[in-house]
Amino acid sequence: MDITKIGEAALAADKYSGCSQSVLLALQDAFAIGDLASFKAATVLSGGVARRGETCGALLGGLMALGLVAGREDITNTQAYRDAMKPANAIIEAFKRRLQLAFGFETPLDSTLCWDIQEKIYGRHFDLTDPTDYQAFLAEGGHDDDGCPKVCAIAAMVTAETLQALSP
Repeated sequence: MDITKIGEAALAADKYSGCSQSVLLALQDAFAIGDLASFKAATVLSGGVARRGETCGALLGGLMALGLVAGREDITNTQAYRDAMKPANAIIEAFKRRLQLAFGFETPLDSTLCWDIQEKIYGRHFDLTDPTDYQAFLAEGGHDDDGCPKVCAIAAMVTAETLQALSP
């Protein structure tokens, strides 16, 4: 499996907006997981959950893919719940490290908040719910290959690496 191609698919999909769906779709296609319902569920997670700057939507798309592979099927199965947390945390930490390397952040990324990631990349965050700020985000390269689509590629690749390691 070509991890780079999975990242490229997520990057290309984010040109249409929707970081969480872009990452999830790339992983769904690569690993034959999920369905249209899971893809639709990721719609409102983009831009840090409904474009509010909370947890990075690209990361959430990756974690949704992990849940499709390693998530519990029965709410009473607490052990399966606990078991899914180890690879989830591995994805989160790898995502933060890879962003730092890819974008050349001088200091480690302490958070996975969309607004914090934007500040590291663009020097400021953007309120994507505000039309003027959204246009400023686009003008700063928000949907260029070296902007949020690159974040999507990284989220997809680190998740794919983890999913591949989980596969028998």
